[in-house]
Order: sequence, then C-alpha cells, then structure tokens
Amino acid sequence: MRHLISIDDLTDDDLHYLVETSTRYAGADGAYGRPLEGDVVGVYFRRTSTRTRTAFSAGAQRLGARIVTFGPDDLQTNTGETSRDTGRVFARMLDVLVARTADDTAEMRGWAGQDRMAVINAMSAEEHPTQAIADLTTLACRFGRVEKLRVLYVGEGNNTAVAFALALSRFPGVELELRTPPGYGLPGDVLARARSHAERSGAAVLERHDMGELPADLNVVYTTRWQTTGTSKPDPSWRDAFAPFQVTTDLWRASPDAAFMHDLPAHRGEEVTAAVLDGPASIAFDQAANKMYSAMAVLDWCRRGVR
Repeated sequence: MRHLISIDDLTDDDLHYLVETSTRYAGADGAYGRPLEGDVVGVYFRRTSTRTRTAFSAGAQRLGARIVTFGPDDLQTNTGETSRDTGRVFARMLDVLVARTADDTAEMRGWAGQDRMAVINAMSAEEHPTQAIADLTTLACRFGRVEKLRVLYVGEGNNTAVAFALALSRFPGVELELRTPPGYGLPGDVLARARSHAERSGAAVLERHDMGELPADLNVVYTTRWQTTGTSKPDPSWRDAFAPFQVTTDLWRASPDAAFMHDLPAHRGEEVTAAVLDGPASIAFDQAANKMYSAMAVLDWCRRGVR
C-alpha cells in the first residue's frame, strides 16, 4: 500500500515519477483517462482549505473516482470515538483518505497502519507534501526542468517550506537559499535532512536569517503567507521580525527574469506587495492550478501501488 505522509517517505524515483506525471496531466488538456474508475476517495478536512480541497475533489472525479467529504464537525470523534477506531472504519469503506488535520502526522501514520486504504497528507502542522509536488510541477512547466535552478525562499520555515526544501534538494545542481526571520527558520532536523539530500544529489541548501547580500541571477523567488493555516505565533511582536522579509519589486533588481511563486492564500501588503503578486513575474495562480494536477498524480500513484 502506498501512502504519502511526508516527502521523505518517497524514494527519488517516486518523487521524479510524481512530478513527471503531474506535469503530464497539466499538459493533457482534459485527456486524463479514468484510472480511478470504481474507487471511493474520502476527503477529510478539519481545517480551512480552498486550493488543496478543491484540487483533490476535482482531481479525483476527473480520474473517475467518487468522493465522500467530511468536515470538522461530521465524525463521531466529536462524541468520543477514538481516531484509531475512525481510521479502522475508513479503511473498510474507502480506497483513499485525503486528510488535512493541521496537527502532527502521528494520527495520519496511525491511519496508514493497514493495507486496505491509501492515506495522503493534505497538510499537517509539520509538512505540506502535496504542495511541494505542485511547486516542482510549476518549476518543470515554467523552465522545462527542475535541475540547476536557483531559488530564493523568503519567509517563515513553515510546513510548505519544509516540504519544498526536502523535495527540491533532491534535484542535481539546484541552489536553494532560504532567508527566514530569526527564530522562524526550518526545524533543525529538516535542514539537516535537506542538506543530506543535497550532498547526495549535487544540490546546495543554505539558510540565513537576514536580507543582506542576496543572490543574483535567480530563477525563482518564493514566499508564503506569514500566518500559516491553523497556527499562531507566541511572540506578540513577531511582525517586527518578519517586516524586513516582505517580498517587493526590489528583489528583481539583480534577477530581472526571476519568476515569483506563492502557495496562496496571499495577504497583499504583508509577505508580498500587490505589485509583485499581480505583476508580470508572478506565476502564483499557475502554481495554484497545478495543485489539481499534483493531486491527480498522487492519487494515481497511490492506487497503482495496489493494482
């Protein structure tokens, strides 16, 4: 049984296959086939979602599956049933469970401890793996490759940044530089894992906590929302620490051809100015569209493992 809980659950071949399949779906112009014909996909979101929930719901149906949706107040866990028992029931009725909990991944890994139903992490507090597949698909569609790209990530080392660093670091020649506010960088173990991947693949991963001496000739500038869904920051003055990390048009002086990426939703005037998000460099909404194709690739990959 194939599950996707973390990018690090994937082999290099798995990751490359998912990006290639997602890119193929993106260029298929509706000719997807129906590889999930007869499958039932559960879509369980305890936190808000626009892109990821729509991507998996629409993607599953485009591939021939039927979907069952659950909101945060729909299950008997609200009346005391254990998550383990809920997962055991899901596994006897569903072929795939797509879940967003915004908690750690332990619950999802518990659900994945069986051989009947695939489990897909549609975002946890720790990581957003399907976002990374969409991000790499966007790079492949824009540049024709992921290898040897120079990428600057600006902002918090959140769950999107975690998945992005763990995925991008596996591609040869990539240079990923993260500029994160002091105290808000990638978790230490994640940075170590990303650097280990980079050493093996011939990539480079750097992290600094200031905005001085920025690299030039970038291919991509990427940022994310400062307030990640389902989280809060304990420091009441956190905005002061984040303010220097706003993405403005000034970042394009040394990299005039760089594309701009954002996982959305965006808050114009906070992490990015409207001039950048709505400007000619922005491919953020192409990136959003690619979430459906990445969802389709992940669903197809999970189910092919049991056929």
